[in-house]
Amino acid sequence: MTDTASHASAGASAHEEVHEGLPPGWGEGLNGRIAYGVALVFSLFQLFVAAYGTLPSQIIRALHVGFLILLGAILVANLVSRSRAGKLGWWLTGLAGMGTGIYNWVFYEDIIQRTGYLTTADLVAGTVLIAVVFIAARKLMGWPLAIIAAMFLAYAAFGEYAPGVFQTRGYDYAQLVENFAFGTEGIYGTPIYVSSSYIFIFVVFAAFLERAGMLNLFNDFALGLVGGKRGGPAQVAVLSSALMGTISGSGVANVVASGQFTIPMMKKFGFKPAFAGGVEATASMGGQIMPPVMGAVAFIMAETLNVPYADIVKAAIIPACLYFGVVFWMVWLEAGRLGLKGLPKAELPNPWKAVRDQWPLVLPLAALVFLLFSGYTPIFAGTMGLGLVVVLILGGPLAARIGPTAFRVVFWLALGLGCAAFLEYGVKALFIVIGLLVVACAVFKGGRETLVIVRDALAQGARNALPVGMACAIVGIVIGTLTLTGIASTFIGAIIDIGHNNLFLSLVLTMLTCLVLGMGIPTIPNYIITSSLAGPALLELGVPLMVSHMFVFYFGIMADLTPPVALACFAAGPIAKAPGLKISIQAIRMAAAGFIVPFMAVYTPSLMLQDGGAIAASFGYPVEVAYVVVKTMLAIALWGVAVVGYFNAPVSWIERALAFAAGVSLIMAMPVSDELGFALAVLVAVLYWLRNRGLARAAA
Repeated sequence: MTDTASHASAGASAHEEVHEGLPPGWGEGLNGRIAYGVALVFSLFQLFVAAYGTLPSQIIRALHVGFLILLGAILVANLVSRSRAGKLGWWLTGLAGMGTGIYNWVFYEDIIQRTGYLTTADLVAGTVLIAVVFIAARKLMGWPLAIIAAMFLAYAAFGEYAPGVFQTRGYDYAQLVENFAFGTEGIYGTPIYVSSSYIFIFVVFAAFLERAGMLNLFNDFALGLVGGKRGGPAQVAVLSSALMGTISGSGVANVVASGQFTIPMMKKFGFKPAFAGGVEATASMGGQIMPPVMGAVAFIMAETLNVPYADIVKAAIIPACLYFGVVFWMVWLEAGRLGLKGLPKAELPNPWKAVRDQWPLVLPLAALVFLLFSGYTPIFAGTMGLGLVVVLILGGPLAARIGPTAFRVVFWLALGLGCAAFLEYGVKALFIVIGLLVVACAVFKGGRETLVIVRDALAQGARNALPVGMACAIVGIVIGTLTLTGIASTFIGAIIDIGHNNLFLSLVLTMLTCLVLGMGIPTIPNYIITSSLAGPALLELGVPLMVSHMFVFYFGIMADLTPPVALACFAAGPIAKAPGLKISIQAIRMAAAGFIVPFMAVYTPSLMLQDGGAIAASFGYPVEVAYVVVKTMLAIALWGVAVVGYFNAPVSWIERALAFAAGVSLIMAMPVSDELGFALAVLVAVLYWLRNRGLARAAA
């Protein structure tokens, strides 16, 4: 592993620099190799406990946090710190963080037995944990999230001096340390449980798929399928980002991964730099709501609501299609306004040939979807999907050494049957197949290079999990404060009081909370904080719990497109060579569905395949779903025409105003609003047709 770390770092994406606060790479010399080794051990540990689960959940969570702090601190020491004292400080921080995990492991049973009566050593270990979590999260995630968590921690400590309804009963030091550093209500709460079980596996899964060439397959397929359509390069960006969203839950990662390919192509084709960046940012953020894998929040939501992951996917599928549908639509309109046609077909790859040539890459994803929807747990489905990717990577060089095609087919069939045995005999069958492939690859040169690829993917997966894991760790401080002090009930009561008189105003306040929080913190802590406060309140106001959590989820995502921060847009800025603020304005134009659909789902939950309403009672549930979807599509289409001012020809200001009014009427859940919206839509169509027919006659 002499130069592996440096070689692996060369391929690190800009996502790491933007989102994690770290430059790419592992570091130089021995320190770099140690960082690489820690990442590799981290991944192997997580895969072992995912496959066998022999350790108690509390120990796994503690070691997960320990590894996160150790790896993050070493990378900061290697890549950021310049002074010897600074490097030493970060190494000590990392070792202290790992030490707290080992402490929880060694004294696990003792800590449980003395709950409420912590020893001095327990208090020291707990205090160190809280401190190093803040230190590491501040460096890796930035100041905003650390400041918010510190405010909640201060409230837990000094809330007894707060005025009025915000006053708490007061807690001594030992109570605070026990609440935040031990048990399952603080740092080791539900977010870290989900990070250590589900999220990590899927992050590594995505890293392996990228190493295997999945991004190239997505780009080739999208380019061949929609590259020849009006606005082809931008349509490619939308489709490839939607496909990438099936394996990557990070919008910023999507921007810098696929944006390197799509944004220059859009600019070369004739789109303005800000628009090109806006297309990529909007489509990439949609990857977090794109089934089947979605973003990390989906797994946290499933655990929080105690529902199968398939239910989350079911609720998200129609809004996700609408989201990407509106981006396609806005690109189509903008391309028409600029007079941009599709790419020449002679320059486009055959999408189906790309699939035929690289179809094995689709199998792990297909297996993952099958397992998720067959009732298996996400951790089992993710582990099996990851195992299948490893089998494909390791089997490739072996199959290449087999001469006749028929023999290669037999080899893959035998390998497939061996892998399928896990459904009958469990994970051990798959691990046996992988072990045999590792032994076979180790005996010849091409195979040994493949083993290095697998090793690098494991290490890179652990590094990619750093921002998500640290966000889950520090947001535990917020959750611990809410459960300890009960302040959430005060906030919930305020929303309910407002909502009894005006539900729409409660929704707007919740939306603004998500957008403001999202200016400083990632989607995961944004969702956890806001859903803890607003979810129960909206439920009291009659909003289904799934819909209220999706409402919060969607606006947490929209925060990365909304000025002034708009992280996804600023990530696209250097690639597009345009100001992030201009890109953000373009992104908001295209993300109309992301702002509209959550509100519509509150008033018509069938849009998320939840409870039916009056139409379902009279005509059946499928009729209501179809009606709501058609109505939403029409509203979004009208808004697109109103914003761009173009359809197949320029649209007049009167027609744009009427189109906007029609869209608003279709969205509002009020008596006769739908009828008015449909009538205005017909009026817009008639006026547009009459005016353009008159222009055509005049031209003739």
